[in-house]
This record gives sequence, C-alpha cells and structure tokens, in this order.
Amino acid sequence: MKALRAAALLALIATPALAEDFKLPPEVTPKLRAACEGDVRRLCIGSNPTVAKVKSCVMSKFLKLGMRCQKEIVSAGLM
Repeated sequence: MKALRAAALLALIATPALAEDFKLPPEVTPKLRAACEGDVRRLCIGSNPTVAKVKSCVMSKFLKLGMRCQKEIVSAGLM
C-alpha cells in the first residue's frame, strides 16, 4: 500500500499539469519534491504521461531513482 501511495505522490510531483489540478498531499514536502522531481521526469515522463503510467513507472524503477530521492521516499515513510 505504501508503494502505491509513494507512486501516486511522485506522479503528482513530476506532472505539473496534474499538480495544478490536484492539491498536493502534505506528504509531498518541498524536500521530497526537490529530491525526486528530476529523476521522475527523466525516468517516467514520456510524451503522454498519465498518473497511472507514472505510478507504474516509479514503482518499477524505484531502484533507478537517485539515492537522494530513494532516501526521501523511505524517510517520509512512503516505502
């Protein structure tokens, strides 16, 4: 369950259009966003991103995220 929550949060972090439509949950701190946004954009944002695609990508590529991002996700209790 925490993995799904983390993926949803990161999908919102990395998808500005979605972030504008949805209020970011309190777990998405500026520190978490700063640590993960670049990695999620690089690894998971294609030409037609959707929340479902980004969630799936973040879950499957967690170990490819930068160490800083991984640590922030874990320290936030999202994994």
